[in-house]
Amino acid sequence: MKPILAPALALASSAFIAAGAGAQQALDTARIVNADKEPQNWLSYGRTYDEQRFSTLTKINDGNVRNLGLAWYFDTNTTRGLEATPIVVDGVIYTTGSWSVVWAIDARTGKQLWMYDPQVPKSWGVKACCDVVNRGVAVYQGKVFVGTLDGRLVALDAASGKPAWEVNTIDRDKPYTITGAPRVVKGKVLIGNGGAEFGVRGYVSAYDAATGQQAWRFYTVPGDPSKPQASAALTKAAQTWKGEWWKIGGGGTVWDSMAYDAELDLLYIGVGNGSPWNRDIRSPGGGDNLYLSSIVALRPDSGEYVWHYQTTPGETWDYTATQHIMLADLSIGGQVRKVLMQAPKNGFFYVLDRATGKFISAQPYVKVNWATHIDPATGRPVETADEQYRKKEKLTFPSPYGGHNWHPMAFNPKAGLVYIPALDLPLLYKNPESFKYVPNAWNTGVDLVAAMPPSGMPQVLDRKLAALLAKGHLSAWDPVRQKEVWRVQHTGPWNGGVLSTAGNLVFQGTADGRLAAYRADSGAPLWETPTQTGIIAPPVTYQVDGEQYVAVMAGWGGAFALAAGGAAQFAQKGPGGRLLVYKLGGTAQLPPFQRPARQLSPQPQTANEATLKKGYEQYHTFCAACHGATAISGSMLPDLRYMSPATQTAFDKIVLEGVYKETGMVGFGHLLTKADADAIRAYLNKRAHDQLAEDQGGWWQAIKDFFYSIAAQALKLLLSLKS
Repeated sequence: MKPILAPALALASSAFIAAGAGAQQALDTARIVNADKEPQNWLSYGRTYDEQRFSTLTKINDGNVRNLGLAWYFDTNTTRGLEATPIVVDGVIYTTGSWSVVWAIDARTGKQLWMYDPQVPKSWGVKACCDVVNRGVAVYQGKVFVGTLDGRLVALDAASGKPAWEVNTIDRDKPYTITGAPRVVKGKVLIGNGGAEFGVRGYVSAYDAATGQQAWRFYTVPGDPSKPQASAALTKAAQTWKGEWWKIGGGGTVWDSMAYDAELDLLYIGVGNGSPWNRDIRSPGGGDNLYLSSIVALRPDSGEYVWHYQTTPGETWDYTATQHIMLADLSIGGQVRKVLMQAPKNGFFYVLDRATGKFISAQPYVKVNWATHIDPATGRPVETADEQYRKKEKLTFPSPYGGHNWHPMAFNPKAGLVYIPALDLPLLYKNPESFKYVPNAWNTGVDLVAAMPPSGMPQVLDRKLAALLAKGHLSAWDPVRQKEVWRVQHTGPWNGGVLSTAGNLVFQGTADGRLAAYRADSGAPLWETPTQTGIIAPPVTYQVDGEQYVAVMAGWGGAFALAAGGAAQFAQKGPGGRLLVYKLGGTAQLPPFQRPARQLSPQPQTANEATLKKGYEQYHTFCAACHGATAISGSMLPDLRYMSPATQTAFDKIVLEGVYKETGMVGFGHLLTKADADAIRAYLNKRAHDQLAEDQGGWWQAIKDFFYSIAAQALKLLLSLKS
């Protein structure tokens, strides 16, 4: 498919474009290294190579932030998750949306300068574990670089949006995706990928920014040990693996975080989870499985391995170390240390020596029960003595969503605090009764159906239970003392990334549809505004013509929004995606929004309990990752309880044959039978009847019936034990 390129609008004059082109041409590594000299811009993903997301701008501060108002907004015309960090260079904003679409926007007025659509095949969406999102672009020497969901790296002319070059970065026969933002260091564009849940092997690649020619590639897990490994680092890593992991991928995808230290000339990458998650299946016999769940330091010129630190040896919970990597100089024990900080999924906040990778300290920043502590002598976690879920199921904190996911942190050097968008979510981990690797399908090696609420649980109880277990907060963390200083508790989890400024401010968007500002030193709330939709992206700030602005992409979505079901029902799902931009005294208004009415149209219930049980299991195996646990949608995708009669009639053609594949709903006929589809439809029909009864006030009877059924099962069990 050919990409779609919207021409520059008349309002974007040729003089403005020419001036912008000159500014982009001058944007090189030296300029990004010295980004603090031009705080009016946001030149790289974390603003600076150290990824602190701290701005020295102070025109908006704790004394006047209450006067912040909407300056303008830009409609993206999208309904999926928006995760991008806008890049701002001399009056031009470059940002991305769902399906890897790129926009250039006048930072003063919000007028579109150009738009580029790479025309990602919508059928590729099923290969994305965590929504069809994109976290942004990189800008360098007159080009804008974007990674596409289907694994391409595209260089666009910064002035016109026209493609300059394009390269394929993946094996297109395997379910790789790209959702992360590229970085550019010393003339090389760096990009990783995702797909570990589906069975791929991770790596990060570097391409020449001028030509697109591949410069190097670093694999994060070893390949077939009967063949020479790609590097000495992988030869060493292969000794920590068992079995035949290379046949089912191994995992270790580099799907998000990177940082660069120009003085040490070290590139830091975060490495993801194992594939499958379950080490007993992936690497029977154990082993640390390097370089899974590790921070790895490389030479950016060559991709040469320098050092690594593994946060979760023998990873078996989807505990990635791809979360935000941040560099800082901290006074620890009376000595200024060059440190690297990370709050990965496993729940511990790490401080490492970034020159050597040596462990300095780590403490839990959320509830953790898979390990008791990190051994200060070895830097390794001390796992709890119950052998995790290897012998029996275990409710484990954190869940696969992590104590912190991709949402960027921020560091305020004046306050000495790191601000973490934290999650408090458990998961019931259980070994599957059997495991068979299925190419291009979810291969976690964990019985995720067992983690779901009972099939007969009333929806009102499902949501109440989810609300008790699913929580989120903003944590202000002292990385030197390794303790929380203050906390803002949110309605639920999956809130936005964070920005901090020298105006003693912390900004964060929330899942329930607000953008808020707090005092950086104390957490005192100072300002908030409704945004009509949940925010998961991080804000940025910039300055044009002496006016400071705060900008954020607003659009609910991502992994939790797709899969969490009732746990995500607190979120605000609004009219669609927008770029929202605020300034002091802003008077613009969002248009009024009224949520469209939905109609329940269930068919008569005729399925027996065995069919409903099968439908429950098949739905949660193949459908819940996108349409929500227990058939409650927490995302912008259709809630299948509200299927129209026409959709119900076409159900088999949709689910088995894929007649909607051009919109992203592929067919599963290669994995499901007609009887499977019938069972799923019967289960969804039951859930529609459940919702209808709840709407009509029958929820109390449903609760009583549920507890009566549990009591009856318990009585039968007691009688059987007695006999």
